[in-house]
Amino acid sequence: MDETVIPRPVAPSLVVQGTSARFPVRRVYCVGRNYADHAREMGATGRERPFFFAKPADAVLNVADGTEGLMAYPPVTQNLHHEVELVVALGSGGHDLSAEQAAACIWGFAIGLDMTRRDLQSEAKKAGRPWETGKAFDHSAPIGPLHPVQQTGPMTSGTIELLVNGQPRQAGNLSDMIWSVSEAIADLSTFFTLQPGDLLFTGTPAGVGPVVRGDHLEAKVQGLGTLKVRIG
Repeated sequence: MDETVIPRPVAPSLVVQGTSARFPVRRVYCVGRNYADHAREMGATGRERPFFFAKPADAVLNVADGTEGLMAYPPVTQNLHHEVELVVALGSGGHDLSAEQAAACIWGFAIGLDMTRRDLQSEAKKAGRPWETGKAFDHSAPIGPLHPVQQTGPMTSGTIELLVNGQPRQAGNLSDMIWSVSEAIADLSTFFTLQPGDLLFTGTPAGVGPVVRGDHLEAKVQGLGTLKVRIG
């Protein structure tokens, strides 16, 4: 092994459901406002072209099946929001893909939470500045076990919901996406050459809102089980 001047960082990875295998994470992309009701909730209308932002790979907080992950309430915010999402993991990639080629790149799916410091994001929007402080902080991407696409199918429909302390907050259907999973991947590939290990958060339904220390979150996507996270 070649010599390094500091210890090599541990590469983030996801548990593969039902196995001891791990899926290494390269990059984490997110598509914004991909459900019409959430787009209206955030002040947008119509079927605008997808737009994307990113989180660092080490923002991933992987939570094993049957356990509850602990996410520390992040600093410099008074308004931490939940956003439940279907996460897509790519086993292959490319540039300028068609929707059909994009679908063939999918390795599997997981449940994710795009946690957001909404006050910092709102301030950045008003000032025309980047969103990283609002979206890309430590452990801002809790993700459950990864399920291979051979077991799940294409995940084009199915319920998606979030409960906080047992009370419903978000509810929708994957079929409500403005841009399908394969369409979103294809559009993303016009901006970046996608690679194996890339993840894509595919958007959230309406009902996003604040959480506080001590809250218990249960994120559910039909066919993928439940992702449980406590805010510490």
